Amino acid sequence: MEANTCKQDVLQKKKNAILVDGVILNGPITDSKAGEKFVEEACKIIMEEIIQKADDVTEKVCEWRAPETLKKILDLEMRDTGESHQKLLQLCQDVIQYSVKTNHPRFFNQLYAGIDYYSLVARFITEALNPSVYTYEVSPVFLLVEEAVIKKMIEFIGWEDGDGIFNPGGSVSNMYAMNLARYKFCPEIKEKGLSGLPRLVLFASEECHYSMKKAASFLGIGTENVYFVKTDERGKMIPEELEKQVQRARKEGSAPFLVCATAGTTVLGAFDPLDKIADICEKHDLWLHVDASWGGSALISRKHRKLLHGIQRADSVAWNPHKMLLAGIQCCALLVKDNSGLLKKCYSAKAAYLFQQDKFYDVSYDTGDKSIQCSRRPDAFKFWLMWKALGTTGLEERVNRALALARYLVEEIKKREGFQLLLEPEYANVCFWYVPPSLRKMEDGPEFWQKLHQVAPVVKERMMKKGSMMLGYQPNQGKVNFFRQVVISPQFGMSLRVETWLIFTLTRLEIVNLNEELLKASN
Repeated sequence: MEANTCKQDVLQKKKNAILVDGVILNGPITDSKAGEKFVEEACKIIMEEIIQKADDVTEKVCEWRAPETLKKILDLEMRDTGESHQKLLQLCQDVIQYSVKTNHPRFFNQLYAGIDYYSLVARFITEALNPSVYTYEVSPVFLLVEEAVIKKMIEFIGWEDGDGIFNPGGSVSNMYAMNLARYKFCPEIKEKGLSGLPRLVLFASEECHYSMKKAASFLGIGTENVYFVKTDERGKMIPEELEKQVQRARKEGSAPFLVCATAGTTVLGAFDPLDKIADICEKHDLWLHVDASWGGSALISRKHRKLLHGIQRADSVAWNPHKMLLAGIQCCALLVKDNSGLLKKCYSAKAAYLFQQDKFYDVSYDTGDKSIQCSRRPDAFKFWLMWKALGTTGLEERVNRALALARYLVEEIKKREGFQLLLEPEYANVCFWYVPPSLRKMEDGPEFWQKLHQVAPVVKERMMKKGSMMLGYQPNQGKVNFFRQVVISPQFGMSLRVETWLIFTLTRLEIVNLNEELLKASN
């Protein structure tokens, strides 16, 4: 009886079908029930394999496979017909298994780590709603959230008023700032372009983020017109050297327009002396941008905000809450002191189909025209929900804890033979060398440093292939490869003494037979 009813339903649908070019228009193109079941089962996998294992040190940080091997495992080919849900769920399992677990307690590879549950839920919500933040009619909640978050971030910088926008990455925020500074210097560039302009020059420290060079290239300023200012032994820009570079540019007949200072450099975690740099900018009428993508979150801490002393004198600031505050990638804001609409004047294209001026509501909430993007993600929402959950005191505790963990690690390094600090950190970047036994009695000279340079890559390779830990390394300013450890994850420290012991034990375990390899490499 039931089978007959179903058959009749199918026949009735065929009879009532509306066809255009052979396509049935009044039939479903997706099976909602099956789709809902797939989402439910996929969410169960996410919960069991990612969220519940976030603080499990017995799990691997990564399941390393070479690219060609991984291609075969994942079955990357897209076919004419779709895969079964069972196959898709297995693919989800595989993707999780072979991805790096950035929320693992021993993931120290980047300037982000860990998992914040409130931010994660916010991302689930925005992915399900699929909004685009450009007009109030399409994204009312998320535009108001972004406005509230930007206002609060501006307060922490120390400005009375200002403007801002969330962007897809600190690199984009830096590019926005560079273009905005150029627009302020010569507004006619927006319509007339680069022709007829003087040679524009900007200044950044030797330790600045590489996005400054990329932005100069992208904007047509040219990488040769980025003058890199010398830094001291701690990686901080030397103000006197900045003054010399500005004078040099003037003598060359160039037009200086921007200084980019850094609050929290990528490798050493250095903070440029913002007050002294601001003095030079005022003297020469230069736009001061502070790339605080990494260090900006110290503003939340009453104890550590002094690291950014003078930031209130900046014209613009890049700040990434997805780093120290764990708001989830990506969550990056460009904040601007100007409140006269400079952002909108610089970037507005006045698209009539989107930013109509005769709408039935206050169109000042249609903020999308001050972005270079059209579609834009509601990245402020995950920061907002996390902030609502933890409060400012909770965010402050997160910053204080990260810097306290860094200090703890430094003291542990000092106690252990073979571990040598590069310098005393002022932020969460702990930089050190591991000197294996075979090198400890070697004279300090070119051969010693050449062999020490080979240690970190070998240790890193072994750690990744075992899945025991991920720890970054790099050379820097003439110094051979050293490790950079950043401990910010809330998942780290459940049993601190055990975990710290594991760090040093694992490092030493990876050194097994390293002496032989160094000898072979040198022959």
